[in-house]
Amino acid sequence: MADGSLAPEAFGQLMVELRPRLHRYCARMVGSAIDGEDVVQEALAKAAEALPGAGPIERPESWLFRIAHNAALDALRRRKRQAAVGSDTGLADLADSRAAADARVAVAASLASFLRLPATQRSSVVLIDVLGHSLAETVDILGVSLAAVKAALHRGRDRLKRLADAPEDPAPALAAGERQRLYAYADRFNARDFDALRALLAEDVRLELVNRLRLAGRKDVSVYFSRYAEVFDWRLSPGLAEGRPALLVSDPADPSGAITHVVLLDWAGAKIAAIRDFKYAPYVSESLVVEAIPSA
Repeated sequence: MADGSLAPEAFGQLMVELRPRLHRYCARMVGSAIDGEDVVQEALAKAAEALPGAGPIERPESWLFRIAHNAALDALRRRKRQAAVGSDTGLADLADSRAAADARVAVAASLASFLRLPATQRSSVVLIDVLGHSLAETVDILGVSLAAVKAALHRGRDRLKRLADAPEDPAPALAAGERQRLYAYADRFNARDFDALRALLAEDVRLELVNRLRLAGRKDVSVYFSRYAEVFDWRLSPGLAEGRPALLVSDPADPSGAITHVVLLDWAGAKIAAIRDFKYAPYVSESLVVEAIPSA
């Protein structure tokens, strides 16, 4: 628009284009690809609500990242896991001649490793080394001084390098009952016995096709299985996604067996209370740690 404000249509397109990058940021801020998507959804909802009264937005991408940053911090506060952020200005003028090598460490680092950095270090490293933002853009997004960003970047890079070879915490053991439920669901799905799965839906079941739509109620959610019945590019196997029970989806025609996306289920007794399917959010799989569960 002539006054510099962002038209709703342009804003909607920007959200679509930036969503994978926003997720890369939020996932590393909260230490989880799954929870990172929740933060992205919260951030985009806040941005859409704020847009009509925002006036001219000179740098829309930075504006969205700033909202996502604050949403991630809010999520961390809710989880009571945010580390105290100390003063980082003492290292502001340190030269870093190994920036490219440090960036490669950041790109390869696990989400759990990022979560062990203080928030300012974490956000500075992700914005600059993972997403390629400049120092000036990072200052704008975080609302801190250039000196603080430079120092946080140096300390965060150093900390990530020390964490690179640290062993990951082992995933929690899956209870026998949960394992049995996952195998039963996968077996019925792979057998295309969708009527049996519809019978398992609770009356108030909720469905989220992440980044696509949400439905509620057994009648509407039942259509979910009909959509899968129309195609043959999937096979489900029981597994863990970030240590959570999950169905891992792969394409039978792909000899590599690569996981295309995951499906999460919530149960209420013997009934399915919620389905969360990441088929339409492929960017989540980029940093999602999955593990197959062998048959007993």
